[in-house]
Amino acid sequence: MTRSLYSKFVLGYLIFGLLGFITIATFSSRITRDFLIRDHSEALYDEANAIAASCSQMYEGKHQDLTAFSAQLKSLGAYLRAEIWVADNQGSIFMDSRDGSRSQTVIPNFDPTASGSRSYTIGNYYGLFDEDVLTVSAPVTGNYTTYGYVIIHLPLNQISQSQRGILDILYITSAAVFGLSMIILLVFTQTVYLPLRKITVGAKEYAAGHLDYRIQVNTHDEMGYLADTLNYMSDELNKMEEYQKNFIANVSHDFRSPLTSIKGYLEAVLDGTIPPDMYEKYLSRVISETERLHKLTESMLTLNSLDAKGYLTRTNFDINRVIKDTAASFEGTCGQKNISFDLTFSDTIQMVYADMGKIQQVLYNLIDNAIKFSHNDSMIYIQAAGQYEKVFVSVKDTGIGIPKDSLKKIWERFYKTDLSRGKDKKGTGLGLSIVKEILQAHGENIDVISTEGVGTEFIFSLPRSTAL
Repeated sequence: MTRSLYSKFVLGYLIFGLLGFITIATFSSRITRDFLIRDHSEALYDEANAIAASCSQMYEGKHQDLTAFSAQLKSLGAYLRAEIWVADNQGSIFMDSRDGSRSQTVIPNFDPTASGSRSYTIGNYYGLFDEDVLTVSAPVTGNYTTYGYVIIHLPLNQISQSQRGILDILYITSAAVFGLSMIILLVFTQTVYLPLRKITVGAKEYAAGHLDYRIQVNTHDEMGYLADTLNYMSDELNKMEEYQKNFIANVSHDFRSPLTSIKGYLEAVLDGTIPPDMYEKYLSRVISETERLHKLTESMLTLNSLDAKGYLTRTNFDINRVIKDTAASFEGTCGQKNISFDLTFSDTIQMVYADMGKIQQVLYNLIDNAIKFSHNDSMIYIQAAGQYEKVFVSVKDTGIGIPKDSLKKIWERFYKTDLSRGKDKKGTGLGLSIVKEILQAHGENIDVISTEGVGTEFIFSLPRSTAL
């Protein structure tokens, strides 16, 4: 049978209370009894010595009024709720506090040293009592001679009554403390159990796929932090699920378009719709569409590698040389639109510490975008300037620009502005996503400044090389 955390806590709490009560009842009872016996025996022993000192006066030649002494003995016995005897060395009682009912009684086998090192004895005192009594004795001396003994007997039920009174107070106090400790159970219920129960319900909802469920724990402790963390996790998972749906939809769309074109052209060739003299034209279009598919596949593989940790291979290299080489690779494309490059460097050599291959890809994507959206007979400006521990690289065009409402979306995977869809049918919408993820993997940032109809500038940073 599975028990909840709360039932285990309550069971442990009750067991603790029961064991605590048994411990108090066992040890406290014994300790209290021993304490009361010691306390009463010491008090009775002091009284016995006082009475013995009074009796000693008779053997020192002083006059003693026995009638008055007997009355005092009776009053003291009633006050102490004890029985007081005065006996000689042979154990013959000649005076007691109970109307002389024990007078002339001889204590059988009387041995005043029977208590040993203790000042008291417990028992029925040689069978003279029907119940156990606490007995103390003190010698009556005079002229350096022991003439008898003062013996005081206190019934143990008197001590038991005092013991029960003390234990009753102790039990009531313990019960009150145990009752007040219920506050701990209440606090545990409110601060731990109920929030944990809500968190458990939330975890079950998330496991069932209900990621929009919210855990309502509004505390500023560990439970509240855990609930907020799970709520944040569910939000992120929900976003990831939406992203996956959009990702699949976008991939399907971008793959379907070139595949449809390829299929259409090939079917037209096979069924004779396209005459043989037009094959070269339409087969060139098929090749163009396959190149588009290849580019899309390569971009997706790049993004997949960017999601893996530890993919960077950092080295020290001259960013100026990488910019020049990357710009030179676009010579053919620029020639078709008569686009020129203006390269500006703050130093002849600017060494940076990064993954050179990935930074080449960043520059390639940014320059490729700039060429796509630049007008014919225009200029693309590329600058690299060092500042403190960074080198800032800028790629600026004077093309059509980016609409204001699209600036925050250009980093999303597969996102294309309406203008880009109209002018660039071969784009995948992954270039800027790749750029941003590469730079974030380096721990760097990229910013964009764009005005529609004026142009766009991308600026990103790289760490300077510390190598000499």
